[in-house]
Amino acid sequence: MNRTHRILLAAAFISAASLQPAASFAQTDSSSHFRRIEQVNKYIEENYVEDPDYLKITEKAVSSMLAELDPHSIYIPARDVQRTNEGLQANFEGVGIAFQIVDDTISVTEVIVGGPSEKVGLQIGDKLLKVDDTVATFKGVNNRFVFNHLRGKKGTEVRLSVKRQGVAEPLQFTIVRDKVPIYSVDTYFMIDDEVGYIRLSRFARTSVSEVRNAISKLKRQGMKRLVFDLRGNSGGYLDIACGVANEFIGGHRLLVYTEGQKSKRQNFNSNRYGTYTSGPLVVLIDEFSASASEIVSGAVQDWDRGTLVGRRTFGKGLVQRMFEIYDGAQIRLTTARYYTPSGRCIQKPYDDGTEAYHRELQRRYDQGELVHPDSTGYPDSLKFQTSEGRTVYGGGGIMPDIFVPMDTIRLSDYFLSLRSAGTFNTYALNYADNHRADTLYSDFDRFLQHYDSAAVMRDFIDYAASKNIVRSDVKGEWVASWMNEMARKTISDTTATIHATDYEEYLDKLLQDSRFRESLTEKARSEDRRSALINRHSDIYMGYMLKALIARNLFGIEYYYRVMRDYDRGLQEGIKAVKQIDD
Repeated sequence: MNRTHRILLAAAFISAASLQPAASFAQTDSSSHFRRIEQVNKYIEENYVEDPDYLKITEKAVSSMLAELDPHSIYIPARDVQRTNEGLQANFEGVGIAFQIVDDTISVTEVIVGGPSEKVGLQIGDKLLKVDDTVATFKGVNNRFVFNHLRGKKGTEVRLSVKRQGVAEPLQFTIVRDKVPIYSVDTYFMIDDEVGYIRLSRFARTSVSEVRNAISKLKRQGMKRLVFDLRGNSGGYLDIACGVANEFIGGHRLLVYTEGQKSKRQNFNSNRYGTYTSGPLVVLIDEFSASASEIVSGAVQDWDRGTLVGRRTFGKGLVQRMFEIYDGAQIRLTTARYYTPSGRCIQKPYDDGTEAYHRELQRRYDQGELVHPDSTGYPDSLKFQTSEGRTVYGGGGIMPDIFVPMDTIRLSDYFLSLRSAGTFNTYALNYADNHRADTLYSDFDRFLQHYDSAAVMRDFIDYAASKNIVRSDVKGEWVASWMNEMARKTISDTTATIHATDYEEYLDKLLQDSRFRESLTEKARSEDRRSALINRHSDIYMGYMLKALIARNLFGIEYYYRVMRDYDRGLQEGIKAVKQIDD
């Protein structure tokens, strides 16, 4: 082991010892941990059968040590630092496109406004044939290939050969890489004459100015009520979360505080300069709203500033600080916890280990919490009071004021098969490519006017069938399943247990049982109704989703949400709630 790797490994385990609670120091000290690792290292160096990969060993050691602390303390190798942090920065260096890989072909799905690709005329729907002299269409092309070839230092050049729909010969572009802005507000628009809508997808460096700009523009369009969408927003920077919350909460009020065993309490307050500190407000949340999203929603709820609509948030309330390692790697180390103004700890428990922690959302589903709000039980010890005396609960995550169940009825077997095969995205991209020059789709308003949802659905079903994805015989499936279940139990007729020499004879006798036939008939009626309901809802949802995906591929990401708003139950409940709030 060379000196570099020895230092890294030793430092990792010394750090592990120093991070233990004070009580453990009475039993041992850091030197004993260090001696243990040094002894193992010595045995490896002197006796192992071949030269080990010490970089791999040290990185595994550090990662494993941090994983034992909590689910959010992590090690980031130097090679991954830039990419890991990009999503929360204001920009990155590259060509400025979003893409999708379909049938081993890289298709442009978005050209970022203000980025280098927009300046040279790259368009949505363009397909990359070559990057510099490297062929870009080959089996197994993946995201890493795109990142490695298109991202790079500002000022460097990349040459693209592009196939464009309706153009016979490939187009050639020379793009000078530059700073590419990353936007965190996916979209904002007026729902009607009074209600505005803003969707924030992450808390990045520019999020406060983006939200402020959206509010300002919506106000000029007549906004008097706001639905602020944080669903699926996994968080970001603490100071940005406070900045966004500040836009909604007036006065000099506590927004959140942090505290840890080795970090004294630190308060974060509003500054009186928010742009929407009065007026009806609804915040949409769900089980994927985490961290910074929970800071904002918790502050809004505790100060009774607005109404939370949706489902309980993720429950990520651990504060991480970034520490540099000598070789450019980083560790994100938990140093404190977040608490809402009323004193609620946002973090959910992780006593059962990291693996169980990451399965917690699945447990919520299994226990019915995502469908029935009463499935979440809180002891009285977790009760807290809002500024107006309403009872709210701690214990992990933020519970909404109005619960919106997950819409599981739309998830037919057919829909799940289509989604798992990526059929929706592939079809929508192909459809958009084939209609880019269609004058009926020249802008979004004309698209809405002329889009034939029924015709598209028929074509989509045929397309799916060509990929061997067809509707299953739902009745046949449940009948067979239920018959097998019943046949494997002891079924009694009016007088005695059914006896048979083989399974087929057993089934025959079972069908002669009058009570069984009555049960089968009732089951059939119930399942037919249920299957018909699921298929109907699923088909409606698929129609909306296809339309939204096609709109996104034609016009950009914000138009996906403009289409889906009519089918989005959470948004519809949010609109209903915000209209019921008094001015």
